[in-house]
Amino acid sequence: MRLVLEDVGKRVGGAVHLHPLRVAPEPGALTVLLGATLAGKTSLLRLMAGLDRPTTGRVLVDGKDVTGVPVRERNVAMVYQQFINYPSLNVRDNIASPLKLQGRGDIDTRVRQVAERLRIDHLLDRLPAQLSGGQQQRVALARALAKEAPLVLLDEPLVNLDYKLREELRDELVALFSTGRATVVYATTEPGEALLLGGHTAVLDAGELLQYGPTAQVFHQPASIRVARAFSDPPMNLLRGIVKDGRIGLPGDASLPLPEGMRATGGVTVGVRASRLRIGAPQGGQMGLPARVTLAEISGSETYLHVDAAVGSLVAQLTGVHRFELGDTLTLNVDPRDAYVFGGDGTLLSVPRPGA
Repeated sequence: MRLVLEDVGKRVGGAVHLHPLRVAPEPGALTVLLGATLAGKTSLLRLMAGLDRPTTGRVLVDGKDVTGVPVRERNVAMVYQQFINYPSLNVRDNIASPLKLQGRGDIDTRVRQVAERLRIDHLLDRLPAQLSGGQQQRVALARALAKEAPLVLLDEPLVNLDYKLREELRDELVALFSTGRATVVYATTEPGEALLLGGHTAVLDAGELLQYGPTAQVFHQPASIRVARAFSDPPMNLLRGIVKDGRIGLPGDASLPLPEGMRATGGVTVGVRASRLRIGAPQGGQMGLPARVTLAEISGSETYLHVDAAVGSLVAQLTGVHRFELGDTLTLNVDPRDAYVFGGDGTLLSVPRPGA
């Protein structure tokens, strides 16, 4: 299926839910909608599904204008973050419900196939109330997959599940959608999830489409500070600087060399991902930043270190478990080759070395 949203926008009363935008998810592949709450992800999914009609623009499917066609007349499957199952039907009948509406003759076979793929085939005779939250979400996913719709829309389908179950289901979904049989659009607030899912990513913020392209490319080459903020977890460290005499001056007498080939004057913003900050004395042209610890958070096998420095507040993402006391002093260092540079208008001027 070739889905194109052509200059679509959505207003509700005086509120703008989506500014006019154009996006065409890759046919037979996975597209991620990434953005914070109220970024416009659900509004965009509802327009794709036909649940809402855009205020401006058109929705095209394989070149045909379907803007006014209601969802019941479209071959679309959608799964919400609040999973919905029919409480009076067992798992088997929940999964079979869209197939019965289609009048298919291979219902039992299809139900068994999709249940096995989602590892709920042993639950087919149970009612939803007898299932865990993760199992109920698998049933909702199975019902959507059983339909074999050419367009599958997933609105933060894993957000209400525990971390371990999210990881398991995410991996399964990537495998399920790697066949190329359906165009899949997956909405999430989590940059890490977008990276794990791969495919293409559309970054949304306050109803605007900021950037769309292959996920790795958008992550490594954010077109603006707004994209960098949306596609960084923990947030990218952003430092105000001024270009002078071939260097970028930062608060506290720190400075970085101007990236080779970059042409800029006046104020700029230097961006450094938390994972590129290191502890220790600077070496080989690195910039050292004396700092004071304000918070240290241990998350699994990583430590998120918050510090105050002359350049501003910083967050460092350190591999391993590290113990710090509040008020500890230390030196963070950064390699200039790991820095992004954004112009005064927020647009990207220079990217780090590959792999940074």
